[in-house]
Amino acid sequence: MDVSRKLGILVFCGVPAIIGGGIVYALFGHSAVAVSIYEAILLLTAGAFVSR
Repeated sequence: MDVSRKLGILVFCGVPAIIGGGIVYALFGHSAVAVSIYEAILLLTAGAFVSR
């Protein structure tokens, strides 16, 4: 996989991290722990795609 594809995947995962983090924060009663768990799951998913 070339560098441009890896960067594209990271950008594709970055948007849900920002928007989804805000949604999770609001849905779970302003819980930073829930956002941290959500961000960790996204980070693991992005890492799995990039490492291929």
